[in-house]
Amino acid sequence: MGTAGRALGLTFLLLLSFVPVRPSDPPETLEELQRRFDNEPDGVNKAKMLQKLGNAQFEREREAEKAGDFDTVGFVMEKYRDNVRAAFEAVKKIHPDAEKHPSGYKQIESHIDVGIREVNDLLTVVPETHRPPLQIVKSDLVKLDRELLHMLFPRRPGEKPVSPKTNPPSSGMEKNP
Repeated sequence: MGTAGRALGLTFLLLLSFVPVRPSDPPETLEELQRRFDNEPDGVNKAKMLQKLGNAQFEREREAEKAGDFDTVGFVMEKYRDNVRAAFEAVKKIHPDAEKHPSGYKQIESHIDVGIREVNDLLTVVPETHRPPLQIVKSDLVKLDRELLHMLFPRRPGEKPVSPKTNPPSSGMEKNP
């Protein structure tokens, strides 16, 4: 069987060499990625999809910025922020305890950092008239990032919880009425 097995194996390899190789599927468009993201019911999968979708959005935003189409830049970044928020809400819905179930949260948090850097870069190049929407996007992403970090790491050594009922300590510099 040794010689027959080798001959069979060589014949099989020879046949495989004549099988036409199918070209790889074309990359998904931003619209296809967005559709898949919007239709994804699982929060963790949605968070994982955010990375590929977000990168495609950044690519579209950069193309628009190079073309001087700052309205599209703002629109794309607002949609990115909305997608981050949607993924975050979907993950919170299925895993409200991020510390015990960090899957999904970690992917979103790491991509938010990229998004914040992207917005910061944009704020240095877009005309003044197009900055306010981007500043709002940045502010929203920073808030989401903080919330994610607090959910992932709720216990922080040395940090005292802030009670909303207590007033901050007096500096002694206030005027008395």
